[in-house]
Amino acid sequence: MNDTTPQTGRDTEDDDGSMSRRSVLWTTAGVAGAGLGLGGLGGGSAAAAEGAHRPESAAPARKGRTMAGVPFERRGTVRVGLIGLGNRGGSMIDLYLAVPGVQVVAVCDPVRAKTEAAAAKVVQAGQPAPAVYTNGEDDYENLCKRGDIDFIHVATPWDVHFEMAKTALLNGKHVGVECPVAMRLDELWALVDLSERTRRHCMQLENCCYGRNEMRVLRMAHAGTFGELLHGAGAYNHDLRDLMFSPTYYEGPWRRLWHTRLRGDLYPNHGFGPVANYMDVNRGDRAVSISSFGTPALSLAEYREANMQPGDPSWKETYIESDRTISMVRTAKGRVIRLEHDVSTPHPYSRINSLGGTKGVFEDYPARIYVEPDHKDHQWGDFAAYADWDHWLWKEHANPPGGHGGMDYIMVFRLMQCMQLGLVPDFDVYDAATWTAPVPLSHLSVKANGAPQEIPDFTRGEWRKARSGVDSERPGA
Repeated sequence: MNDTTPQTGRDTEDDDGSMSRRSVLWTTAGVAGAGLGLGGLGGGSAAAAEGAHRPESAAPARKGRTMAGVPFERRGTVRVGLIGLGNRGGSMIDLYLAVPGVQVVAVCDPVRAKTEAAAAKVVQAGQPAPAVYTNGEDDYENLCKRGDIDFIHVATPWDVHFEMAKTALLNGKHVGVECPVAMRLDELWALVDLSERTRRHCMQLENCCYGRNEMRVLRMAHAGTFGELLHGAGAYNHDLRDLMFSPTYYEGPWRRLWHTRLRGDLYPNHGFGPVANYMDVNRGDRAVSISSFGTPALSLAEYREANMQPGDPSWKETYIESDRTISMVRTAKGRVIRLEHDVSTPHPYSRINSLGGTKGVFEDYPARIYVEPDHKDHQWGDFAAYADWDHWLWKEHANPPGGHGGMDYIMVFRLMQCMQLGLVPDFDVYDAATWTAPVPLSHLSVKANGAPQEIPDFTRGEWRKARSGVDSERPGA
C-alpha cells in the first residue's frame, strides 16, 4: 500500500458495502478530498499534504487586516456552542458550565445519546435546555448559523476540524478548535485569511500552555531566570495502542487511520505550544524551518498481531506513520526546538517540556531545575522551591476542577474572561497555524530524508513586534 490511500475495514461501510457519508466525514475523511483545491477541502492525506506544499519565502498577499492584538468584543455573558461531544467535548462542557457568566446554548453530535447527555448536564447546572443538533454529520452548519452564539468549541475528529472552523468563521463566530486545528498547509492559510477577513478569532485550544509547570516556566523565562534562551523541547509521547484499537473509546477508527496516511508528527501542539510561548514565537521570534526523522512503523502491527482477533477490520490497514518522529525546529533567532511524537510504543507519558539558556535549564517528567547561581555541583534543584513564580491564574485557582491536572479549566476560564472583559486572547490564529504546521511539514521532511522544510510566516511580518501572550497580567492589577 502507498502513502496516499488508507485501507479501511467494514466498520466504515454501510450494510450494502457502500461508503457512508458519516464514515467519510467523521472517521476516514480526506481520502476523497485528497489534492482538491480550497473550494473542496475534505481532509489531509499524504498526497494532499504534498500537493498543498510550496516554498513560502514570500507569504501570499493579506486579504484582510491582521488579527494580532485584536481584542474580543466585551460582553457580560458568553454564549457557547459545542460541536463534538465524545471523550473530549463531553468533558469540556462541564468546565464551561463551571465558569460564571457562561451559557451553553447549543450542542451538536451525530450520536443522539451524546447530545442528550450533554443537554442534561446543562439543565442540571440550572441553565435553560440547549438547542440540540444531531440530524446527521452536517447539522453543525445549522448550529453555526444561530444568531445567539458568541463562541464555538470544536472537539471532533481531526479530519473535519478545518471545515467546522471555516463554517464558524463564515457565520461570524469566534471559534476554538482542539488539536490540531487542520491537517494541511493550505487549510492553515485559509483559516488565517478567514480570521482576518471576518474579524473573528480562530484559536488552537492548546490546554498544555496552561499547565502549572508550563506557566511557571514561562514567567521565569520572561524574567530572565534562564538567561538568553537557546533551546527547548516538547513532545507527545503517550502510549495509545490500547485506545486506538478499542472498539468503543473513539467514535470509529479515525485516529488509528491517520497512521496509514502520514509519516510525520501527527500531534505536535502539546509540545510545541508551550516552548513557542517561552521563546515568544510570533511575538519577537518565529519558527522558520523544520527537519524531521522517523523510525520504522512496526509497533501498531505488532500490537495488532498480539491483541486483535482474525477478521478484525484493522487487519486491512497498513501503517506507515513512524513509531517515533523527532523534529528539529529552527527559529529566526537561531534557537532550536526539539519535538517528538510517539503514541505507538510502550513508555510512560511525557511531554518532555524542557527549556535551556545561558544561565541554566528546566526539564519536566519529573520536574527539575538547574540555574545559576542557585545550583552547583551538577545537582538538580527542586522545582517546587520556585512556586512563587506561579502565574496569577494558578494562584487564584489553586485547585481547579476538570481533567489534566486542572489545565483544561484554567484555559476555559481565561478564554471566557478575555471574552467577557473584551481583552486580546492569549493566542490567535497565527499561533494555531504555526503550532500545527509540523503536521504536514514533518511528513514531507521524513519522506525527504530529513531535508528542512520552510515554516511559513503566517503573521506576514507581525512576528517582529513584541506583544502579550499567555504570560498575561491579571485584569485590574
